[in-house]
Amino acid sequence: MVKIGNIEVGEFPLLLAPMEDVSDPPFRAVCKENGADLMYTEFISAEGLIRDAAKSVQKLDIYDYERPIGIQIFGDKIESMREAATIAEAAQPELVDINYGCPVKKVACKGAGAGILLDIPKMQKMTEEIVKQVQLPVTVKTRLGWDDSTIRIVEVAKRLQDVGIQALTIHGRTRQQMYKGEADWTKIAEVKNHPDIHIPIFGNGDIDSPEKALEYKNKYEVDGIMIGRAAIGYPWIFNEIKHFLETGKKLEEPTLNDRIEVTKKHLDFSVQWKGEKQGLFEMRRHYTNYFRGLPNFKPYRMKLVTLDSHAEIVEVLQEIKENFQEVYAAV
Repeated sequence: MVKIGNIEVGEFPLLLAPMEDVSDPPFRAVCKENGADLMYTEFISAEGLIRDAAKSVQKLDIYDYERPIGIQIFGDKIESMREAATIAEAAQPELVDINYGCPVKKVACKGAGAGILLDIPKMQKMTEEIVKQVQLPVTVKTRLGWDDSTIRIVEVAKRLQDVGIQALTIHGRTRQQMYKGEADWTKIAEVKNHPDIHIPIFGNGDIDSPEKALEYKNKYEVDGIMIGRAAIGYPWIFNEIKHFLETGKKLEEPTLNDRIEVTKKHLDFSVQWKGEKQGLFEMRRHYTNYFRGLPNFKPYRMKLVTLDSHAEIVEVLQEIKENFQEVYAAV
């Protein structure tokens, strides 16, 4: 059983990655229902929390059925991160997670996210201060390094473990790579298999099928896998991986009806959480992913992303169900 502090997260936990504008409560709800063991909020700006900015504060929303869950924070100032960690802890998650991996320019080039990989002593000091500040377990998500010439991930892992983090997730790319090229899991394995490392090490990057999850589990011996982009529009991936790891057999892919029902659940929760206007707007980015592969879908997609009534969207989903049943069976 993998434990983060005293929190049991499963024999081989599957984690949902914190993705900006994706990993909100409605999306987390459908991922949890489909097998995610541990989830994180979208990353939250430390400065935003301290200033009580509405967008940042709303990201602290967590629900009992999501547990265990971690709140992820990012920032470049140690004192701000300490304060933000206290605010995050008050929202009563199971974990506080620090983002040292975001590669986006407006974050990383200000010294936050993956930017702190250029200043490992500061990274260690910031982490130490946050661990001291809160009672909850602190975890970290990071990348291999800033670029190929600055990969010191084993040293980073040891330093962070020394100051008290309880688990580490490593995305197998550098900041320079962004999301391009192939993730290098051999470097993740170096950390996992180092004799001085005893905290759980989770791997992240490129896992998009049950077969690959099993291969990487066996080959790199990580304690669990974090899944990000592959879960967008396809939350079934968590249960599919679990079933394959347990039985060696693949689950049947979701039917059209499965896709519509999960889309409805996601939509309903989005409207409940954000109100009809904002909830419908934020769902628009998801429809294409839920119905990926359906031929001649564009007219329906246009309706889904332009209608501004919950009831009308549900009607369109019913139309899709009626009109694509036979087509989907043949896809």
